[in-house]
Amino acid sequence: MRSSVLGPALAALLLAASPAAAGGEHVPAVTDYADAVIRPWIDDPAIVAAVKAQNEATGRLTQEEIEALDMQWRLGVAGGDRSMIDEALSSELSVLLRQRQAEARGVITEIFVTDAKGLNVGQSVVTSDYWQGDEAKWQMTYGTGDADAVFVDNARKDESTGMLQAQVSMTIADEKGEPIGAITVGIDLDAL
Repeated sequence: MRSSVLGPALAALLLAASPAAAGGEHVPAVTDYADAVIRPWIDDPAIVAAVKAQNEATGRLTQEEIEALDMQWRLGVAGGDRSMIDEALSSELSVLLRQRQAEARGVITEIFVTDAKGLNVGQSVVTSDYWQGDEAKWQMTYGTGDADAVFVDNARKDESTGMLQAQVSMTIADEKGEPIGAITVGIDLDAL
């Protein structure tokens, strides 16, 4: 998630005006929602299988290769070749994530799953970048090595959705309880 196009001063004013977002007050409600709604998803065999399959495919990528894939994705988002994005959005996992987002009736603004490298495995909407491994959402979940890690980010006005939202991220573990990736879910704080 990138900073708002509205500018830091207006974004701060919007956050201050929202009781749910002020001072991190959104964290307990977002965490409760994540425990009740999102936690059951991370054990879904389809999600676990998709992450494991991608870990096999991306496990040997170098940092240079990861950054090249991220750049290819970003160029597609900016209007260039979208074949990589289109392929990702048509995956079975992305279809499942769009279904889960629709079932949330507006509370969920986006869902994306990442692998052990922090690369997107599937997403309900187009993300601005392909590599999440350099961001807190991945570093504070999968990156900790804790299979039960949960991270709730600051509330902010998201340029891609236009909503005041917070992202909640959780580690995804395999059948043995070993971390294999992460899920990040955008929550519309006004709909929560």
